[in-house]
Amino acid sequence: MKLIKIPFNGASMNKRDGQELAPDAICSHFDEMYCNEVGVKTDPSIASIDIDNNNVEESFQLIEKELTEIFGKATEKICLIGGDHSISYPAFRAFAKGKTSPGLIVFDAHPDCMHDFKPPTHEDWLRVLIEEQSIKPEHIILVGIRSCDKQEIDFLKTHNIRYFTMKQIAQEGIQQICDIIMENARLWSDLYLSVDIDAVDPGMAPGTGYCEPGGLASRELLYCIQRLRLLKNLSAVDIVEINPKRDINAMTSKLGAKLIRELF
Repeated sequence: MKLIKIPFNGASMNKRDGQELAPDAICSHFDEMYCNEVGVKTDPSIASIDIDNNNVEESFQLIEKELTEIFGKATEKICLIGGDHSISYPAFRAFAKGKTSPGLIVFDAHPDCMHDFKPPTHEDWLRVLIEEQSIKPEHIILVGIRSCDKQEIDFLKTHNIRYFTMKQIAQEGIQQICDIIMENARLWSDLYLSVDIDAVDPGMAPGTGYCEPGGLASRELLYCIQRLRLLKNLSAVDIVEINPKRDINAMTSKLGAKLIRELF
């Protein structure tokens, strides 16, 4: 297992600061946790990508360049620790190179398909990936959606992107939804998993920029993670949008560390 810290907050549109502190905060709690819930402890190697939060385009280029090399040589799972959610844009571009049918699962309260900004931000990184054809829409699954702009819903429907709202999850149950996710995800050649911590209810993960009520329980997210990690094609994960400045008793940073422990 390899952890890569990407302390980037330059594409949060100046709406929040603090996500750049998350990689160090999460790693500080990771060592406090011993075995995962199946009794295994893996000691990861930890690296970092040094970026300039004042230069978005240059940072994206650097992230993509370094990750292209890392993914190209990887013989183990890679976990990226952000940072705002825009890091998923250069990270997935790097991940997808040379792969026949890469897929993407995103846990998020928001679809992140707003306006096509230049360069991409945490509000539209997914839309840009789709519009530039870095990923096929049918190879995307969004989970935990509960706060959307109408144009985002229209975009998802127009492109036939599969998504599960929190209302659906509450009605059908997390196990059934996870079954569907697993059935689809195993068909892709390679799987990238992106976890925006605001997918979790803010009562359990308050340390994030956008606290959206009615999210997943931390146990529900862990359940999904523990199942997804069993997929042989899962090779890259990112955990983003944890903000230690807004956290309470380090609850959210510790949840991030727990998710990483359960992933490997």
